[in-house]
Amino acid sequence: MALVVIDAGHGGANPGATYKGRQEKDDAIALALAVGRILEQNGVEVYYTRESDIYESPEQKAEEGNAAGADYFVSIHRNSSPYPNQYTGIETLVYNRYGEAARLADNINTRLEQVGFENQGVNERKNLVVLNRTNMPAVLIEAGFINTDADNELLDARFNEVAAAIADGILATVWTA
Repeated sequence: MALVVIDAGHGGANPGATYKGRQEKDDAIALALAVGRILEQNGVEVYYTRESDIYESPEQKAEEGNAAGADYFVSIHRNSSPYPNQYTGIETLVYNRYGEAARLADNINTRLEQVGFENQGVNERKNLVVLNRTNMPAVLIEAGFINTDADNELLDARFNEVAAAIADGILATVWTA
């Protein structure tokens, strides 16, 4: 059985990106818990970096995932841009654009695109701790722009489908590993 770390970005005193009273940390934990439940219902063991509104550093989260001996690490976030409604869509970040993490990211993005998000692709980010200090394939999902009204409307209206799309992308990767 696969073990997947589900990391809800930010938390506690660190709200992440904010827009019109909406906080990234709240969207991240709601999605993380929903995705985790779906994975568990499908026989995947899940380790949550947080299940409540607490803050742990990215270093702590990477260490937890490594200590748990996880097979995959999935960090859930919302994107933001300098100006409201400037950009739209999802993207998934990886340390290296080739290999298992990139396959996981592609699987997730494809399914989120089917829900209705614009697919901004899989992009390398070498400087993110949860991607460069984890011992397993790791991805950081940017589930739409928190400061883009259309992305928030899509996330809110189709929340369960968004969570299922992320979970399905993970399952498709885990089952064919």
